Amino acid sequence: MPAPVVLIPDRLCDARIFAPQIAALSATRAVHVAPITRGASIEEIAGAVLEDAPDRFALAGLAMGGTVALDVLRQRPDRVLRLALLDTSPLPETPQIAASREPQIVAARSDRLLDVVREELLPSYLAAGPRRGEVRKVALAMAEALGPEVFVRQTRALQRRPDPQSVLKSVKVPTLVLCGREDAVCPVRHHELMATLAPGATLEIIDGAGHLPTLEAPEATNAALERWLSGTLLLT
Repeated sequence: MPAPVVLIPDRLCDARIFAPQIAALSATRAVHVAPITRGASIEEIAGAVLEDAPDRFALAGLAMGGTVALDVLRQRPDRVLRLALLDTSPLPETPQIAASREPQIVAARSDRLLDVVREELLPSYLAAGPRRGEVRKVALAMAEALGPEVFVRQTRALQRRPDPQSVLKSVKVPTLVLCGREDAVCPVRHHELMATLAPGATLEIIDGAGHLPTLEAPEATNAALERWLSGTLLLT
C-alpha cells in the first residue's frame, strides 16, 4: 500500500480546498486533511498536525499550510517521506505585511470577516477564468464555517511565523514546489527561490491559476501531485 498523504489547508480553509485532490488521490492511498485550527503559533499548529498524522507520510501544504508543513518537517523530519509546497512563501513576515493584517483582524472581530475575504483577500487570490465564481463561493463558505476566532488566531500565527529558509536548505526528501502562474500573494519568483533553496526540488507552475490552484486548476494540480507521489525526484 502506498504511503498515506497528509494535506494541510490554507488559512480559513478546510477539506473543501482539497476536494479534487482527495477524490483523485484516495483511489490509491489514504488521504488525511489536517486542520490548522488548533494552536496559537506555527510551531503549535505543526505539533497538532503531528499528533493526528500517521507514523510516516507524504506531506503537502497550501499557502499557510505550506508554512506549517515546513515546521512539521523541522520538528519531525524522520516522519516525512515527501514534501510538496503549494503557493507558499519562503520569507518571514515583514513588519509592513504584519501591520497590514491588523485592520483585517479588527474587521473580523467586528463581524465583518466575510467582507475581508470578499473585498481584500479573494481579489488577489484568484486568477481570471471559468472557475473563478465557483471557487469564490467555496472560499466564502469555508470562511463562514471557520469564523472570526480561527481567522484571528491563524493571522497572529502568520505574523509571528519563523523564517523557513534554514528548513528549506535542510530538506532531504523528494520535494515539489508548485504555484499558480497568476498568484499575486506568493508569486512565481518566491517559488523559484524555494526550488533553489530545497536540494533537488522540482518546480511546477500551473497556468490559469492564482493562489488556490487546487480548485482553480484541479486537473493540472492533481497531475503534478501524482508525479510527486509516484515518481523519483533526483536529489542533489
